[in-house]
Amino acid sequence: MPRRHLRVTGAPQAPLGAALRDLRTKLDVPGEFPPDVRAEASRVAADPPRTPSRDETAIPFFTVDPPTSTDLDQAMHLSRRPGGGYRVRYAIADVAAFVTPGGALDTEAHRRVTTLYFPDEKVPLHPTALSEDAASLLPGRTRPAVLWTIDLDPDGRAQRTDVVRALVRSRGKLDYAGVQQAIDDASAEEPVALLRDIGRLREHLEAERGGISLHVPEQEIIAREDTYELAYRAPLPASSWNAQISLLTGMAAADLMLAAGTGILRTLPTAPDGAVGRLRHTAKALGIDWPHHLPYSDLIRSLDPHRPHHAAFLQECTTLLRGAGYTPFTDGERPPLTTHAAVAAPYTHCTAPLRRLVDRYASELCLAACAGQDPPGWAVEALAALPEEMADGTRRANAVERGCVDLVEAALLRHRVGDLFDAYVVDVREKERTVGTVQLPEPAVVAPIEGGTTALPLGERLRVRLTQADPGRARVRFAPA
Repeated sequence: MPRRHLRVTGAPQAPLGAALRDLRTKLDVPGEFPPDVRAEASRVAADPPRTPSRDETAIPFFTVDPPTSTDLDQAMHLSRRPGGGYRVRYAIADVAAFVTPGGALDTEAHRRVTTLYFPDEKVPLHPTALSEDAASLLPGRTRPAVLWTIDLDPDGRAQRTDVVRALVRSRGKLDYAGVQQAIDDASAEEPVALLRDIGRLREHLEAERGGISLHVPEQEIIAREDTYELAYRAPLPASSWNAQISLLTGMAAADLMLAAGTGILRTLPTAPDGAVGRLRHTAKALGIDWPHHLPYSDLIRSLDPHRPHHAAFLQECTTLLRGAGYTPFTDGERPPLTTHAAVAAPYTHCTAPLRRLVDRYASELCLAACAGQDPPGWAVEALAALPEEMADGTRRANAVERGCVDLVEAALLRHRVGDLFDAYVVDVREKERTVGTVQLPEPAVVAPIEGGTTALPLGERLRVRLTQADPGRARVRFAPA
């Protein structure tokens, strides 16, 4: 599921850069890997302890990622099936080929849980000797992978799934802009061109089942002399089609686990009315028409991320995903909740093991399920603790995201303390009606408001004064004007 994407440009010694470094210290973000972890990473990078015997290097896989990415979890090959339909081959980096259960790498991964993303850098889950080299599906390199083969009917529905370990070799590192251009001008070879065909079919099926994909724009913070500007970079359709391949695989993995009776699902209950109500106030604040008869999923599909107000609203929509968790099950005991509300189907995380701990375990369980074998003991034994470990990692990632957003908003407004703004009240504290949250349409900032003597008018327009904008303390505050 999507997170906010923030990127900062400008000198690292600029105030925002210094504040981001301070934020990493404040949140106790992991720093350098310990010596024993680095030593094990170097050793297994040179000589992996487990290499598959199956060789699928003849398949011309390709990756689609941002141009600067080197931690490449997924490579794909798409083709038409004789008689109709499609075949999706999706190779996922086999981290378990390098990481020994209980070893230094494994222990450190359980401490970190997930790669953390800051606007100016990332804090990786695994040492870069693995995540950006030996385990990464870089072009021209033979790599161990968990290879998914999913056959689709002509409408894009999954008919058959197979999962095996294999050696693979990517032929090309493609980026979203290049893929989009090649598809648009009809110069793409069929395995790339089919990304659009399959992606659109899967988007149609998503809408049919009531699922939602948030096409969250990247926020770019641009340093301009002594101030900052905020710009949105809307995702290309190729990015959304690529995401559908990952969603397809996560849904297939969930089905395999449920059939086998052992697994770990990514689950999300339906959003509570209060959260949706708050989002309606945000929509009003941003000038987005949301008729009461229009379902949330239909509204999302109607938005254009190229429009600044729509982009800002899509950023706020990520708050409805905060109730997601991980649900393990064993011995055939099907859990009460098996679905993810945004996917509108059973789903699991299995396609990003270089960046997320749980995916390594999900891959192992799916391999066993597909082979009709019992999963390895180390994978089953970890299931009970994984939800809390992932929850801790998610809380830290959320704190990083919120801290970064607060810093960005403070940097944007730091020269405007005392200025008046038009805002909308999107939330009011239940017991203190004079304290709440406001949303500015321009710039699209969400921040606390307090200091008035009368109750805040929930959902209504309000003239406010900026009382604080301190990037050093990551704080923006408003008061009624």
